[in-house]
Amino acid sequence: MKHVFSREKTAPVVSTRQGKVRGYCYDDLVIFKGVPYAQAKRFHAPQPVAPWEGIFDAGSYGMVCPLLEKDKPNGEVLIPHRYWPTDENCQNLNIWTPGVDDGKRPVLVWLHGGGFSAGSSIEQVAYDGANMARLGNVVVVSVNHRLNILGYFDLSEYGGEYANSGNAGGDDIIAALSWVHDNIAAFGGDPECVTVFGQSGGGAKVTTLLQSPAADGLYARGMVMSGVVGKMLVSEETSAKPLAEAMMRELGVKTVREMETVDYFFLARAYRKVSPELQRQGKYVGCAPRKNDYYYGDPVEYGFRKDPSHIPLLVGSVFGEFTSFKAAAYDRNVMTEEEQMQALEETLGKESVGKLLPLFRSTYPRRAPIDLLRLDFLFRAPEHPYLAARAKLNRSTWSYLFDMDQPVDGGSTPWHCCDIPYFFHNLDLVEYPHGETQPENLAQTLEHAMFESLMAFARTGNPQVPQLPQWPACEDGKEYTMILDDDPRVGENFDHELVPLAGELMMDAFQKAMEKDREALQH
Repeated sequence: MKHVFSREKTAPVVSTRQGKVRGYCYDDLVIFKGVPYAQAKRFHAPQPVAPWEGIFDAGSYGMVCPLLEKDKPNGEVLIPHRYWPTDENCQNLNIWTPGVDDGKRPVLVWLHGGGFSAGSSIEQVAYDGANMARLGNVVVVSVNHRLNILGYFDLSEYGGEYANSGNAGGDDIIAALSWVHDNIAAFGGDPECVTVFGQSGGGAKVTTLLQSPAADGLYARGMVMSGVVGKMLVSEETSAKPLAEAMMRELGVKTVREMETVDYFFLARAYRKVSPELQRQGKYVGCAPRKNDYYYGDPVEYGFRKDPSHIPLLVGSVFGEFTSFKAAAYDRNVMTEEEQMQALEETLGKESVGKLLPLFRSTYPRRAPIDLLRLDFLFRAPEHPYLAARAKLNRSTWSYLFDMDQPVDGGSTPWHCCDIPYFFHNLDLVEYPHGETQPENLAQTLEHAMFESLMAFARTGNPQVPQLPQWPACEDGKEYTMILDDDPRVGENFDHELVPLAGELMMDAFQKAMEKDREALQH
């Protein structure tokens, strides 16, 4: 296929409230990269971008937020990454649109993963919005925002100017949504038909938006991919002063104002030095949303806000998530039943296997017994009460589980992030779904179904499409989960007995496996 690229005089110029921007044309899309949506002093709330004269060059990705640790390539075949220059002035977004016109297309705003500490809008290759925009006739937006101690460091005890510094990164996202609401019509999008979606930390960011009054009215639907994490990524309500005081001592400064001007390298180094001991003591260490008057906290614990309760919500996760990165790998294709049982009992203990395996077999009758070791409960377990509570407020709440094995090393259960290219229609950009063990076009068939389902949800608030079986919304006491694999089907409360028990009996083994993973990566 011959591609067509053009910019400068041939690329359309779009007028925003801040000034004119020019991107470039690529085939049948117009693409804008690195468009600034806000500006902010360190630890302060974002402010509107100062208007500019002339035409802003939106032909290149903007800076991404600095990280506490250096990026280093690892597992690039399984989760292909891209790396980019960093700067604190990282409040920018990217836009893919089929036309700069009055098309009023649905808008999908992507929030990247990496918890609340890492990642970027371009980190993963599969985040590219071109295929989604082209095939779905939608406008796709991806957002960079402040992370780690730049975005989630509560200094509110030091005065009103820092009132929501513990959620500054979330405020950036709200500022981006506000920018989209004010400007996206000029890019062919409908500001009243915005879907916010994200995976992992990005999914968790969607859940925080639902609990943030300032975001009300800026989006119409939400999708949470592997992002319901309960308290895992939420800061406890302890004083934040010990962290601030420890960092000031380490930096040799006496005020927060002085901390605002310290080079980020030294700020991050100080944080890395003082935070482990504070964490051991159960003290606040930041880098996660902070419950306050701006963010109402985990809804399962504190209750869902009523104002956004009308918003349709699509929530799901992956069969394997992080457990598929176990250092102790196995090949179920060559293991006998006896060998699988031996491995299970060595890892979990005979008693636990006796309790779990019959339930696992009935829940996943097509899976090998050894696959039990890769069953996720970290994300799936908190999803159950989250969906149950949300369904009481809104019948437009849907559940899914991605359970498509990938043709890696003879066949692997799906892992954290591997569903992203399916929803983005980006299987052509990643390597792992294309192994020889997978029947021809199997992955592409599921990719098409998942993509069309997301497009339907973005247009109507309902993910039902002809490519999938009848998919009921969750009800009070009934979670209808669309199981996405080579034979999509719906299960009613299908894993509600298995997952809590797995969390109870498998946590120690999971933590040991993760520690082995960390050790393996260090050598």
